[in-house]
Amino acid sequence: MAFKALDHGKLERNVGLLGLLALIAVMIGGLVEIAPLFWIDSTVEKVKGVRPYTPLELAGRNIYIREGCYVCHSQMIRPFRDEVERYGHYSLAAESMYDHPFQWGSKRTGPDLSRVGGRYSDQWHREHLKDPRSVVPESIMPPYAFLAEHDLKPGDMAAHLTALRDVGVPYTKKDIERANADLAAQADPDADAADLAKRYPKAQIRDYDGDPARLTEMDALIAYLQMLGTLVDFKAAEAQEQPK
Repeated sequence: MAFKALDHGKLERNVGLLGLLALIAVMIGGLVEIAPLFWIDSTVEKVKGVRPYTPLELAGRNIYIREGCYVCHSQMIRPFRDEVERYGHYSLAAESMYDHPFQWGSKRTGPDLSRVGGRYSDQWHREHLKDPRSVVPESIMPPYAFLAEHDLKPGDMAAHLTALRDVGVPYTKKDIERANADLAAQADPDADAADLAKRYPKAQIRDYDGDPARLTEMDALIAYLQMLGTLVDFKAAEAQEQPK
């Protein structure tokens, strides 16, 4: 009632009083928004199936970032009918909880890639990356044929996983110790990768670039793309979201 009785003309001309009241309003709003966060364990509800990236997927993700793929492709499906019908189930916060940085994107020159994993074969991805218009005639994407010619040199993946663990990604000591071996094993169909598959559920273990004798940047990028959207059982996630 006191605020209702104020003469707004005088209030707007009194810079000091206007600033004080604006500060009080911001403080109240901030308190309402921030205080509840101190009484909850996490702002992101965990979803079964979400796991950290394998070293090979992580190397592919680094190439994805290096080549600026996020500039034209988003990884964020909004909960709108037109998006869900075109791309698949809307994105869950938990799906990007281990992303540093996240790849939500802000522009779609090309389609969203949140659910691209398993949608196309490895061969399709190889042809698309080498000559996009050979499989999508209207595409304006530049070719990335050089990825198949460059051996994968990701650096020390153990150090990379250690850095990610320091910011909250739950890599185990064994994951870090075997990081470089895991990277090579995932792209080698003849490797004994049972332990890798156990530590990284739903990891896809095979040659990706069509040349089993080499481990290339093409292997890594396709491994990353083929994983996107494949980890979560969305029917189970929807059941989890239902009120009890």
